[in-house]
Amino acid sequence: MNKNNYRSDVIIVGGGLAGIVTALELLDAGKSVLLVDRDRESEFGGLAKWAFGGMFFVDTPHQRKNGIRDSVDLAQKDWFSYAAFDEAEFWGKKWAEQYVHFCTPHAYDWLRGYGLKFFRVLHWVERGLEADGNSVPRFHMVWGTGWELVRILSGHLLEHRNRHLLELLFEHRVTEVLGGREGVQGVRGTNEQTGESFEASAEVVVAATGGINGSIEKVRENWYKPWGEPPEVILNGSHGYALGDLHEAVQQLDGNVVNLDKQWNYAAGIPHYSPRHPDHGLSLVPCKSALWLNFEGKRMGPRPLVTAYDTRFLVERICQEPKKYSWQLLNRKIALKEFAISGSEHNEAMRDKKLIAFLKNVLFGNRALVDKILQNCPDMIAADTLEELVKKMNALTGDKAVRLENVRQAMQQYDAGIEQGPPYADEQHRRILHARQWRGDRVRTCNLQKIGDPKAGPFIAIREFVLSRKSLGGIQTDLESRVLTHPDAAGQQQAIPGLYAVGEAAGFGGGGMHGYRSLEGTFLGGCVITARTAGRSIVGRKLE
Repeated sequence: MNKNNYRSDVIIVGGGLAGIVTALELLDAGKSVLLVDRDRESEFGGLAKWAFGGMFFVDTPHQRKNGIRDSVDLAQKDWFSYAAFDEAEFWGKKWAEQYVHFCTPHAYDWLRGYGLKFFRVLHWVERGLEADGNSVPRFHMVWGTGWELVRILSGHLLEHRNRHLLELLFEHRVTEVLGGREGVQGVRGTNEQTGESFEASAEVVVAATGGINGSIEKVRENWYKPWGEPPEVILNGSHGYALGDLHEAVQQLDGNVVNLDKQWNYAAGIPHYSPRHPDHGLSLVPCKSALWLNFEGKRMGPRPLVTAYDTRFLVERICQEPKKYSWQLLNRKIALKEFAISGSEHNEAMRDKKLIAFLKNVLFGNRALVDKILQNCPDMIAADTLEELVKKMNALTGDKAVRLENVRQAMQQYDAGIEQGPPYADEQHRRILHARQWRGDRVRTCNLQKIGDPKAGPFIAIREFVLSRKSLGGIQTDLESRVLTHPDAAGQQQAIPGLYAVGEAAGFGGGGMHGYRSLEGTFLGGCVITARTAGRSIVGRKLE
């Protein structure tokens, strides 16, 4: 075989979680697979490798052991309430229903069958504000984070009994899908090690290349218009190669790409101290007991910003400000209890499955993480007095936008509400108490800690930017993960023979199964479900 020409039954473009799972299904069925990935071999697994590893499942043994009563009907009600689907949305709604029905038998049970374990206590995220969110905890954390998820599945792939049918190409960029709406013939692209072009032939091509959110340019181009202009600074918390290459290639074959203005971005990003790609940001887990301030140091309101209730609301509210970044004001005691960074990189104890170290961090505070970020990230500032803190904040921004009187007033009013005691008028106080009713949050949330407590210092301020993360829209697919054409004049669509899209490339199913909001944990789960669906469809089987 010519080194620049390849042949297989199926070509999978993208070596992230969705690509790996699709390959496993196909090897199980005896199909030959060419898996093409742009990244280095050491980064096999994509963004999932760096993820925290939370996954949304319904009515699981883990939930029942925690006394949680869940059901498919309740989960579907929560999903549709929170997603706020556009009335005309069809395939996204169908995929939402399919995910809720399939996620436990075909992801939770399937992953446990491979030896994956989930932490006993569940997280309760996206509880909702105006719309109902997760009415019960459903966020199952992989014991070992996304790192372990990728390690186990990639290990099974590389040691598969049909490993001889699998060929891996790294540092190869696919830019074109060959064929037309009548069917595919393969792919074409560039070997980025040599600069030479290559072609691969197959009657089936699977797009598993992630979304568009690794391209800040595309994030800006598709920014949700009702929010006005995008922020001046948007950090990149996605994969550096999630650039939408296959979205464009699929469109050339008349494939339909939809809902790209629906994105799941985060409100609390800071620049990575050791970036792996341009604009690389860290996704903080915002402290519930911190005060969220605007660029002038005023407390943001009238509804206070509190994490774990509605991530989209946090981003929307920040984007209403003249300068679309924010500050969090806290103290060291709060930081030790609540400060966290999402992902496997900064959750070493959980990633490495060191239970004692993990429990120690939960019970006594992760001093190592707090000190590491204070020392290495200029956007996290500490000072013994508010006066000194505000001076440092303004020195960081290079202006005098933060006003000491704004910061002091916000802190004093917040602390006075705690001092007064129940019934608490401040919504943030009420939400903190609400969160602490669930034991998974109680151990990670302070019990109404005053910001100005002299025994809790020093003061800490964190400048936070909007961070690009995941695409909720993408390549439109039917319930078999087959790519659909643009609607014709009569509104009819056809599946393009041999062309599939999975994971984030497909908006995690149907080009948008989340609507405008995700209940969280549905991204890794969506990769598994769409990939298994595609793999089964290719070999003439179905998940049921």
